Amino acid sequence: MDLKHLLQRYPGAETFTFGDSEELSGDLIALVRTGRKTATCGALRDFESGEDAMPVKGRKDIALNWDGTPALVIETLEVSTMRFCDVPEDFALAEGENKDLAGWRVDHQSYFERNGGFDPDMWLVCERFRMIEDLQTAERGK
Repeated sequence: MDLKHLLQRYPGAETFTFGDSEELSGDLIALVRTGRKTATCGALRDFESGEDAMPVKGRKDIALNWDGTPALVIETLEVSTMRFCDVPEDFALAEGENKDLAGWRVDHQSYFERNGGFDPDMWLVCERFRMIEDLQTAERGK
């Protein structure tokens, strides 16, 4: 399904891309598809600057593949803000990328260093979500 029709089907939906590279984006989308990734986070500064749209509980958003094509639709279940150093292990594990909080901290510190800077006291927007439609599966079903 093309993006125009998806935006009509999910009025108010925002679009976004996971990660900061094609490889990472693909890996994160795959984790969502398997059910391992049910959370994500971003630097609060990116939301305050308007660079990223703030997640909203109950809103359905469209995750894009790196090439801009629709990959899946998620529904935001919970949004909170917290400092990087205060992220609990259950949230880190819900991101699905690491087997423990220490690994999450290393990987996310590296990500934030590549994308605007890192500080252990930096504020994050933390989102829990559920996948409601896998557009790859929908395309294969045609």
